[in-house]
Amino acid sequence: MDTITTISDFTFAAAVRRELVADSASDHALIEATRIGDEDAFAELVSRYRNPITNYIYRMTNDYDGAVDLAQETFVRVYRAADRYQTTYAFSTYIYRIATNLAISELRKRKRRRLVSLTGFFQSKDGGEAQEFNPADSRPLVDTELVDAERRNAVQRAIATLPEKYRAPLILRDVEGRSYDDISRILQTSEGTVKSRISRARGFLREKMTAYL
Repeated sequence: MDTITTISDFTFAAAVRRELVADSASDHALIEATRIGDEDAFAELVSRYRNPITNYIYRMTNDYDGAVDLAQETFVRVYRAADRYQTTYAFSTYIYRIATNLAISELRKRKRRRLVSLTGFFQSKDGGEAQEFNPADSRPLVDTELVDAERRNAVQRAIATLPEKYRAPLILRDVEGRSYDDISRILQTSEGTVKSRISRARGFLREKMTAYL
C-alpha cells in the first residue's frame, strides 16, 4: 500500500458503486476496509474529510493552492500508514494531527525562506548587519460599505500573523469548533497548555483588531 503518490492515483468508484460503502460506516470501519485494499472505503474517507482538511490548512497557511496540495499529502500519508493506524483515538484526531504537522512544517519553511530573502534585501550598503524593517501602514481607510468585508479579511490576516503554536489551537477551537480534549490530542500537548495558548492567541487578536472593535 505504499506506492501511492497522489489521491488522484485512485479511480474513484462511480456513484452506484459508492453505495456499497454504507453511509453510516464509521471512520474506523472505513480505515479497516482500506487496510485490506478496499478503495471505495478510502474514497469515502476522502469525501468526508477533503473539504474540512483543505479549509483548515488554508486557515493555517493563508494559501489556498498550497492548502489543496497539503490536503492531498495528508490523505497520501493516511493511506500509506493505514496498516499502522491505531484506533485508540478518533480518526478525525489522527488526520487533523497529520494536517497540522504539514501546515506547521510549511509555515516554518516559509519563514526560513523569508528570512533569507529579507537578510539580503535589507543588507546595509557597507556590508554591515541587516536593518530592521517595519514600515508604517499607509493604506487608505476603507469605504463604510466595505467595513464588514474588511473586518473579515483583517481577522484572517491577523490570524496569519500568529506564531504556529498559537495559530493551530485557536483555529481548531474557534473555527473548527473542536473540544479542548481533541485539540490536546491533535497537538500532542496537555489540555492546560491548549487553553493557555488559545487565551494568548485571543489576546493577540484583540490587540490587532482594536481598530475594528
